[in-house]
Amino acid sequence: MPSLLSNRLAKRVLRPAFALVEQRMERVTTTFQADLDALHHEVADLRRQSYGLGLLLDQAGRDGHRMPTATQVDTLVREVRAVTGDGGDRARHDITVAYRHLVAVEALGAGGLAGTVSDVCGRLATVPLLAPPNGDVLEIGTLHGLFAAALQRMLRRDGVEARLTIVDPLDTSPTRENMVRGNLALGGGAGTADAARIARGGFGDADVRERIADRRYGVIVVNGDHDLAAVRDLAAPGAVVVLGPDAGARPAGLTGLGRVADSVYCRAAAAS
Repeated sequence: MPSLLSNRLAKRVLRPAFALVEQRMERVTTTFQADLDALHHEVADLRRQSYGLGLLLDQAGRDGHRMPTATQVDTLVREVRAVTGDGGDRARHDITVAYRHLVAVEALGAGGLAGTVSDVCGRLATVPLLAPPNGDVLEIGTLHGLFAAALQRMLRRDGVEARLTIVDPLDTSPTRENMVRGNLALGGGAGTADAARIARGGFGDADVRERIADRRYGVIVVNGDHDLAAVRDLAAPGAVVVLGPDAGARPAGLTGLGRVADSVYCRAAAAS
């Protein structure tokens, strides 16, 4: 039996149906091509935006990239709430503000901040939420001074005007004291002598500790492995102590509050 489509009568009868199918296919193809062209334009725009964001936030010149995921932020919010006892929306709000400060100071300053996005933003958000007893801040090991500048801005939002003391040899990297002071000025006046002082030397040096022992600090940030008993002795009653991942064993007088990202948070003993 000859094929139905090779029959002239069948072709004549089916020609209108074929024409209708062809018209519909043409409309579908035209619509699909328009959607595909629009998608190509959107992808090109996203690539341009991604490239620009990468220049601002990628890993170049830093310990890591500055592009957190929603999952990382949600995890950070839970950890900050667990350490601080925040039961509302402030932890998420402060983490968002901390992230903006992180991006801003690295964009404007010289050098970068050590640590991951989660650890840096966790520190910047957690310390003010723990309500330190005074505005005297001691940072042991500063790298480029940018974290101290960002922390000062975060504390100021809570009405606390920080007086910074930084202990660092400033001789193990290209960092110079004038560079650190320039970066501290990003905190808003922190570069001036009365708002920030730098004790050059190692924290293990007795003369360095003696120079900074004129205060009892409400916030102490410890970067590296240092004598934590000496750190405790410099803490004000109820002080917030932030221990980095390289810190040693916690001595008596420092009560652990928990971990946020790579840092451990402690509270110094209250006055008896």
